[in-house]
Amino acid sequence: MNPIRLVSGIFTVGLWTMLSRVLGLARDIILLAALGTGPVYEAFIVAFRLPNMFRRFFAEGAFNMAFVPIFSKKLEAGDNPQRFMNEAFAGLASVLILLTLLAQAAMPWLILALASGFKGDEQFPLAVTYGRIAFPYILFISLAALLSGVLNAAGRFAAAAAAPVLLNVLLVGTLLLAPPLGLDLGLALIWAVPVAGVAQLALLWSAAARAGFSIRPARPRLTPDLKRLIRVAIPAALAGGVVQVNLLVGQQVASYFDRAVGWLFTADRLYQLPLGVVGIAIGIVLLPDLSRRLKAGDSAGSRNALSRAGELALALTLPCAVALVVIPLPIVSVLFERGAARPEDSAAIALAVAVYGAGLPAFVLQKVLQPLYFAREDTRRPFNYALLAMVANAAAAIGLAPLIGWIACALATTLAGWVMLAALHFGAGHMGEAARFDARFRARAPRILLASLIMGAVLWVAKLLLASWLTADYIRYLALLLLVLGGAVTYFVAGPLVGAFRLSDFTGALRRRKAGT
Repeated sequence: MNPIRLVSGIFTVGLWTMLSRVLGLARDIILLAALGTGPVYEAFIVAFRLPNMFRRFFAEGAFNMAFVPIFSKKLEAGDNPQRFMNEAFAGLASVLILLTLLAQAAMPWLILALASGFKGDEQFPLAVTYGRIAFPYILFISLAALLSGVLNAAGRFAAAAAAPVLLNVLLVGTLLLAPPLGLDLGLALIWAVPVAGVAQLALLWSAAARAGFSIRPARPRLTPDLKRLIRVAIPAALAGGVVQVNLLVGQQVASYFDRAVGWLFTADRLYQLPLGVVGIAIGIVLLPDLSRRLKAGDSAGSRNALSRAGELALALTLPCAVALVVIPLPIVSVLFERGAARPEDSAAIALAVAVYGAGLPAFVLQKVLQPLYFAREDTRRPFNYALLAMVANAAAAIGLAPLIGWIACALATTLAGWVMLAALHFGAGHMGEAARFDARFRARAPRILLASLIMGAVLWVAKLLLASWLTADYIRYLALLLLVLGGAVTYFVAGPLVGAFRLSDFTGALRRRKAGT
């Protein structure tokens, strides 16, 4: 994959991911307005996070990070990738079916592990009920993630990127239809989760078949290839487990503060928008590309792909991070403050958004550096680095909570992100020139930061000038739109002037994507 196709693939995945995240944001806006930050909202959040945590652990994390490089190399070498795909599918399905059955019995203890502060409150029995309904989602979505890996390795990004849209389409539809139909909103929403998993699996099963990769269900067997996959996946699973422990620690601490679980979840959704659009898209496209280049011995191509992905990550992420730090309250109040959501909720969520925003570049650049390890089937060192980040996260969240309260959870997440990024960067030093950013990246990176800071200064002044509009009914939507557009125009004017990027870096990739190449 040449650099233009690489960037084009990132844009393809990014645009579909943006649609999914925007729908997810719409879902959260409607949900918060309907339920506020009360017991049903917090129970839904914990239950919804439960299968998603296991999904990242088994599918998008450990299994897929081990599966995609091996599958990509087999595809490059013509070494029967179809058979390996079916072996992996059968093995993953058997493990997930067993896990789902065990989780149904252990659900009260799983909820306590996620949010022990709920014990004795109204949220606890609701979360247990919701968790049992939602958990089968992990089976369907993990198998769908494996098929996404197959399609991404084959260079077919659209269907895999589009599948997550189905979840948010169904959830938004449920939010809009449940009240007029007289349905319990919490139960209707949680039932939509496993239904969405079935829909996503069906879509990707069909797309894989059209791409020439037909799933043939079979009895799981421990073949040499599957043993190799497990050997690579176990350290990645442990690393994924560490990441989930970080989330668990934050949620546990937050569950002891009134409404903090809801505040952090809503703030998380805002910074996840640019993280998903940029960081996850880059990781999805870069991993199979680096794996194929490693198999072909193309060190120069690997370095160029890494550097262009890093440039794109910074160019699209740093302005978002600055905006989240400079204007969090206007964003949060305009998007979320209505219905049962109150001004004090907006102020708390905005504080968390600013803290998460400071960590956004680290979260995205991790997605650029991690493929350097996974493409080499090296999952042990990322696990060790994740352990280091976990220690930093736990120490900050638990140690600072008595001093600064629930916001310690967000601060700990950001600190852990920067610790993980530093470890990944320095750990890649032994990989040679192929794992180092080139001169063009090193020249452009500080200029991208400068363009972002110029934009931030303009946003600060504009926020003061539009202060009365941003709090007025109806006109506040136009005011926020003007604020965002003003920031975007400033950034894309300042960027070329200071040498941060050329507009053709973006328009060329978009033209390539539209041409279908």
